[in-house]
Amino acid sequence: MHSPPTDIALRDHYWHLLCHRQEVAQPNDFFRLAWLGQEVVVANDQDRLVVFDNVCPHRGARFFLDSAGNAPIVCKYHGWSYRNGSLNIPGRDHFEPCQLDGVDLNHYQVSWCGDFLFASRAPATSLDEQLGELFPLLERISRSITGRQDLNQTVYPCDWKIALENALEPYHVALVHRKSLGLLDLQAGVNTFHGINSVWEAPIGNSRMRRQLSSIRRFFDIDFECEGYISLYLFPFTMLSSTAGYSYSLQHFLPTAKPHETAFTSRLLVSRLAAEVPAETLESFFSSTAQMNRQVFDEDREVCARVVQCDDYMNRFNILSSAEEKIRHFRSVYLQAGKT
Repeated sequence: MHSPPTDIALRDHYWHLLCHRQEVAQPNDFFRLAWLGQEVVVANDQDRLVVFDNVCPHRGARFFLDSAGNAPIVCKYHGWSYRNGSLNIPGRDHFEPCQLDGVDLNHYQVSWCGDFLFASRAPATSLDEQLGELFPLLERISRSITGRQDLNQTVYPCDWKIALENALEPYHVALVHRKSLGLLDLQAGVNTFHGINSVWEAPIGNSRMRRQLSSIRRFFDIDFECEGYISLYLFPFTMLSSTAGYSYSLQHFLPTAKPHETAFTSRLLVSRLAAEVPAETLESFFSSTAQMNRQVFDEDREVCARVVQCDDYMNRFNILSSAEEKIRHFRSVYLQAGKT
């Protein structure tokens, strides 16, 4: 039996899909995520995206407190700031020159898949290698997205692996999500596995829902579309799902510094409308989709809170149905990551 990897190793040595380019499209746009007691920020520094720890290198104050917004990278404590790729220090002559040699933000490495921004502290491999066969698919999906409709952050009272495994399997949908995701009546679907990542595609069984989705297809101009439901899992912490390709739910299941706690973040990313379609035409559709997603995640949070928290969870609870095949794959990849 392989020893499981540490959460820190998973954070530091893998690429993570942090955001879409359009989420931070304007100068000074920023987005903040938290995991393992630390925070990472994606910021638009004069049309160049930078990723860094949300900590001023001077005295440790946080640059940003909001989850997202538009503001320059300025420390409210002593005015240290970052602009045009440089750290600006007020009263520089009050410091010994040697104290400031090499002082900078604690940057992450970045890489792109289309318009999706990935970041890592010390990646063990290239992004192309990590995504493998999924790279072209993700690239196509990214080209269809034009912005963010909703941002939802909460804490799941469970280990991140329990929260993630819940998202990986459709077995619970009919019972837990009867009045939300279950209304689609998703059929058995097909799992495909791509190295450490996986994809589930399922037809929509609800004929009325299929007709409604088909009726608005003419409003969109998208590079990737699917007739049913698709859910991509990107090891270790990320899910990307969509119904018909009209919008995408980007989800992170991130460990915190506390045991048995998951920092969950979801965003509704909307797809490009046809040129002649006013933005307000589908405002109610996207709003209802965001509301439905929040309901699904609230239901997931409630059921995950019921799961027993124990260190030997994977060994103790290993009776898995064919609908939980992606969990079996995840556990294999997870333990293999501990070996390497």
